[in-house]
Amino acid sequence: MFEMCDTDSPADQMSGIPRIVVVGLGSPIMCDDAVGLRVSERIESMGLENVDCCQEAIGGLDILPVIHGYDYAVIVDAIQTMQYDPGTVMLFSESDFADVVADAATHDVNLPTALKIGRGMDPDIMPKEVRFVAIEVDDIKTVTETMTPAVEASVDSATDAVLHVISELRKRARTDRSS
Repeated sequence: MFEMCDTDSPADQMSGIPRIVVVGLGSPIMCDDAVGLRVSERIESMGLENVDCCQEAIGGLDILPVIHGYDYAVIVDAIQTMQYDPGTVMLFSESDFADVVADAATHDVNLPTALKIGRGMDPDIMPKEVRFVAIEVDDIKTVTETMTPAVEASVDSATDAVLHVISELRKRARTDRSS
């Protein structure tokens, strides 16, 4: 189910279309935590040009090699804020997480901190921008391959949200190239 992204396609690099990776994060056996994986699989099945998709059960610094070499990254993951109804789809940018970036040891760092470390270590191979599509979940503790009904029902709207983000990133890249 999990696969590494292919970042070595010279033909893709020459097409002028930005290289985007969609990374679905989660666990396929932890109820609603699988939603990021499902959305990434759905995007992958569309065969979008210059869009690679990965399904990963990782966190922290382990995200860095997955997104290295891409122009843009879209990370799709479950979120549990308890402030929204399960199935609510939210869009975030890196700056939305500025208050949770910490000076921390490399063990168990959160995603925003890992991105900051990656930009500090090797900014030339980090994506220009990382966007997040988060789906509010209800149950991430029950061992099951079945998501709760509200989260299952959100897969279509979360997929649409990822497609919207991809469209925005492609428009931004065209604007940047023409300036």
